[in-house]
Amino acid sequence: MYDLSPPITENLAVWPGDTASSRELLMQLSKGDSVTLSTLHTTVHLGSHADGQNHYAIDGDGVGEQPLEHYIGECRVIHVQAERGSRYGIDSIPEGTPIDAPRILLGTGTYPDPNHFNTDFAAPDPSLIDHLADHGVITIGVDTPSVDLCDSKDLPTHHQCYKRGLRILETLQLTQVPAGRYELIALPLKLMGFDGSPVRAILRPLSS
Repeated sequence: MYDLSPPITENLAVWPGDTASSRELLMQLSKGDSVTLSTLHTTVHLGSHADGQNHYAIDGDGVGEQPLEHYIGECRVIHVQAERGSRYGIDSIPEGTPIDAPRILLGTGTYPDPNHFNTDFAAPDPSLIDHLADHGVITIGVDTPSVDLCDSKDLPTHHQCYKRGLRILETLQLTQVPAGRYELIALPLKLMGFDGSPVRAILRPLSS
């Protein structure tokens, strides 16, 4: 089993200007209270997370309204050839790699430390979204904080995902995962109307 989610601590990097993770302890056993009780303050785009369509499309659904089949089931992990700060396309996929699963996770290695936000990560080109959609893909996952480049304002890849019906998973930890087919489990919380949700993303070997 592979755990694709970075640990959620106060050190976990978030998008510049977004709300970092912090914990408020309302009650503590160590202080004589009957229970320990915590409040979590943070962005919903925390660590490994799912985007709601309303994050990038005014008419899009919230993350709690997304069909669950986008986040659980067969997937393929592909390690692509990508330069930092650039978009990668169809030719970045290793020759002979089949697109044979409805969920595709793309590893670039361009966002190596989830506790340090580097702005020069790579992103898939919108043409790659069309290629994946033409092969029946319904979900794309990336090992970076966005499917668009950090300085992008028009978000062409996000919008192409919306146009073609692909849901988005971001900031997955894929470096140690061998390329191949797996079962993905990365369910978002049922946050109705929200624009994103953290996920605990894991991969399991496919049952024979």
